[in-house]
Amino acid sequence: MTTNDPITLEIIQNSLQAAADEMFAAMKKTAMSSIIYEVLDMGTGILDADGEIACSGAGIPAFIGVLDKAVKVIARKTPRDSIRPGDVFATNDPYFGGVTHLNDIVVAMPVFAEGRVIAWTANIAHNSDVGGMAPGSLSGEATEIYQEGLRLPAIKIIDQGEPIAPVFEILKANSRMPDVLEGDVWAAIASVRVGARRLTEIAVKYGVATFERAMSAFMDYGETVSRKAMQDLPKGRFVLTEEQDDGSRFTVTITITDAVFEVDLRDNPDQQPGPVNTSRDGVMVAAQMLFKSLTDPYSPTNEGSFRPIRLLTREGSVFHAREPAPIGFYYEIELRVYDLMWRCLAPHIPDRLAAGHFASVCGTFIGGIHPDTGRQYTIIEPQLGGWGARRGADGNSAIFCGFHGETYNCPAEINEARNGLYVDRMALNEEPGGEGEFTGGRGIVMDYRVRAESGFLTAGYTRSKFPAWAMDGGREGSPNYVQYRPVEGEPQRFAFVSGLATRKDDVIRVVTGNGGGLGDPKDRDPEKIRMDIKNGLITPERARAVYGFQG
Repeated sequence: MTTNDPITLEIIQNSLQAAADEMFAAMKKTAMSSIIYEVLDMGTGILDADGEIACSGAGIPAFIGVLDKAVKVIARKTPRDSIRPGDVFATNDPYFGGVTHLNDIVVAMPVFAEGRVIAWTANIAHNSDVGGMAPGSLSGEATEIYQEGLRLPAIKIIDQGEPIAPVFEILKANSRMPDVLEGDVWAAIASVRVGARRLTEIAVKYGVATFERAMSAFMDYGETVSRKAMQDLPKGRFVLTEEQDDGSRFTVTITITDAVFEVDLRDNPDQQPGPVNTSRDGVMVAAQMLFKSLTDPYSPTNEGSFRPIRLLTREGSVFHAREPAPIGFYYEIELRVYDLMWRCLAPHIPDRLAAGHFASVCGTFIGGIHPDTGRQYTIIEPQLGGWGARRGADGNSAIFCGFHGETYNCPAEINEARNGLYVDRMALNEEPGGEGEFTGGRGIVMDYRVRAESGFLTAGYTRSKFPAWAMDGGREGSPNYVQYRPVEGEPQRFAFVSGLATRKDDVIRVVTGNGGGLGDPKDRDPEKIRMDIKNGLITPERARAVYGFQG
C-alpha cells in the first residue's frame, strides 16, 4: 500500500538524511588515514534503485556529486539478476564511473527489500596510496592513467557478505601503505552496511512502495524548487574567456532561460599529455555545485535539483578526457571550470556571487620513510586560503576552496604524531593583494619541517600566475605557491612540482592566496583600515599608498 501523506513522506526523507549522516560518522570513526578521519576528505549518499541521488550526507560537495554517476555505471555494468543481498562494489576509475582520480575509491552497496533492489548506499574517500609511479599515487609527470595507480573498474569486492579475498590481496600488493589502504576500505564497507541496514528498517516500517514514493516525491520537489529559483536568475547568453597559468585559454558560455541552465564547454583546448584533465562527469559536478548555490543552497541535494542543467562538452578536450589520459590533478581543472562559471555570472548576479577566491585545492603531498617507525608515510593536505570580498563585507580568511566544502585542516598534533614532520608555523598571509572598499580574505603561510632523512614533495597549485579576480575596482588577490627551503641552498618556488627530494630539517612553505577585493580601495572605511594596521595585515606605509589613509 502506498501513501501520499506528506507528513509520512517528510519523515522518510528526514530518516534518509539521518542514515546518510550515520554513514558519515561510521566512516569517520573507523578510517585509518588522517585525510579521512581528520580532514573529512570524503562524502556519503543514498541513491534510488536506478542510481539517482536521493539524499546526501556531509562531506565535500564535489564528492557527493560523484556518487550517483558511479553507482549508475556499477548498476549498468552488473546484470540486475546477479546482484545479491550483502554484495558490495567499488570503483575508482574515471573511465568506469569513478569520475575523479584513482586515489578516490567509491564503495557502493545495494539495499534489498521484498526480494529486489530498492536503493543504494555509497561513499567516497581519498586513499593515501593506491600504487602507481609515485608515492601518494600523484605525479605531475604521469602521461597515462596506468601510471597513477591500481584501477578498479566498477567491480564486486564483497560477495553476499563475504570478502572476495583476491581483490583485497591485489589492493594491498599495489599500495606502499597496504595496512592503511585496507583499513580505509573496510571503513567504507562498514559505512555502506550501516546505511543499508537503516534503509531496510525504514522500508519495512513504512512499506517499500511508500519508501520509493518518498524518494521520488522529494526529487520532484527538488526540481520544483530549482525551477522556481531560476525565475530570479538573469536570462540570456553569457560568455567568458580566461587565460590560465600555463598560457592556455578556457572559455565558458552559459545560457539561462526559464527552463534550462546550459553550460557549453566545447570551445576549449584538447586534453593535455599530463595529469591536468578531467572527466565529463567531473565537469558536470562543477556545474551542479554552482547551480545549487545560485538556486537553493540550503536544502538537501537530490537528482531533481539538477534536472534543469544541460552540459555540452567535446570528447578529447581537457574537460572531457579520453582514455587513457592521466587525470590525477583533475580537481584543479574542475575548480577552473567552477571558478570560470562563477566569474562569468558574477557581474550579473552581484548580490549572490562574491569576487574571486584563491580557487585551488593547493594539494600538498609530503612523504618518505618515517624516522620513528621505518614505514612509508604520506601526508595529503588540501590547504586553506582567502575568499573574495562581497557586497557589504570583507572576504573570509583561511577557508577551504569552493570545491572542498565541509572539510577541516589536519591538526598540527596529528601531523606530527602520525607523519615524519613538524609544523613550525601557520599564520595569515600578509602579502599585498585583495585590497578594496571591501577586502579579500587572507590566505595562509604554513611551514612543514621534514624529519625524515630523505623524502619527497609533490604539489599542484593553480591561480599562481593569475591570482583571484576582483570586482568593481578592487584589486586582485595574491598567488598560490609552495616554496622549498632547503637547509643548504637557495629557496625554490613552485606551482607544480613532482617528487622533489627532501632532506632532514628542510622546510616546505605553503603560501595560499588572498581573495579578490571589491570596490575602490579609496572608499574603505578608515576604522577598518586602522584595524588592519593593528592586526598586522597591512603596514601604515602601504595603507597610505593603497587607501590614501592619513590616520
